[in-house]
Amino acid sequence: MRPLRIVPAGLTLNFLGKRRFAYVISALLLLGSLGALTVQGLNFGIDFRGGILIEVRTEGPAEIGAMRSTLGGLGLGEVTLQEFGEPTDVLIRIQRQEGEEEEQAAAIEAVQAALGEGIDYRRVEFVGPTVGQELIEAGTLAVLLAMGGILIYIWFRFEWQFGLCAVIALLHDVLSTIGLFALIQHEFNLATVAALLTIAGYSINDTVVVFDRVRENLRRYRRASLIEVLNRSLNETLSRTLMTSLTTLLALVALYFFGGAVIRDFAFALIWGVVIGTYSSIFVAVPLLLSLNLRRPPAKTAPKGQGEAAGSGDAPQVPAGAG
Repeated sequence: MRPLRIVPAGLTLNFLGKRRFAYVISALLLLGSLGALTVQGLNFGIDFRGGILIEVRTEGPAEIGAMRSTLGGLGLGEVTLQEFGEPTDVLIRIQRQEGEEEEQAAAIEAVQAALGEGIDYRRVEFVGPTVGQELIEAGTLAVLLAMGGILIYIWFRFEWQFGLCAVIALLHDVLSTIGLFALIQHEFNLATVAALLTIAGYSINDTVVVFDRVRENLRRYRRASLIEVLNRSLNETLSRTLMTSLTTLLALVALYFFGGAVIRDFAFALIWGVVIGTYSSIFVAVPLLLSLNLRRPPAKTAPKGQGEAAGSGDAPQVPAGAG
């Protein structure tokens, strides 16, 4: 039985020859993201804007859909519900009401009246705007620290050029994801921040696989040009990259359509992150190595038994492209 191949063996696509076109696409994407952030801004959820948190327990398994419809008709603005631990426990989030404490208390009373009898109110809290601002700062710090840690890791594992290119690709992915949320005004909450961190981890994993092959081929094909080595590395890892992305997307699409309203924005962010992360690994991270004077490893580090290939670079040539 022949193995399934998405990408034919021996593929010689000229990725580096399209790098300038890819740079233009990425620049437009980032400019559009910054423009959407400046003009529209993010649609912050209750986690960041502040609001009311109510944890309730029902006598039997909670009917989330019916409760959502009931509370959605109260005119309190954004209302989200999610199962919280047991099937009988529900966490209700309501956006902050205009006014002071009296208005917040009135909203809580309206919710209690709408839900009726048989409800145990285990927790009722009001999240003020100060707490929301602290969460924004903490979320921003988490993303920046994650990128800083990735830069240090790649720097020590490879060369500084690899680390810089990886972080530029990560910034590309994260900023474009934030810009997309600003453009379409999907809710931006703590789950979205978690999605951004997941996107960073996914993207760097894919990039490191390609960088490993680049470093290996720099030792093996010492007479080949840098463009030929980079093209070869991308072609050799393309099957793995596409298989990983497609299988991940299958799970995320299922989550988006069948996971419910609570997880939909999280899944949407990850779907976009997988697509843009795959693109940046191929057309951003690796092509940028050409601009940073990447050095070849010393000849003595060539893998044992590959001295002839390392010395001659007589492998089939991948098109270099004029770029």
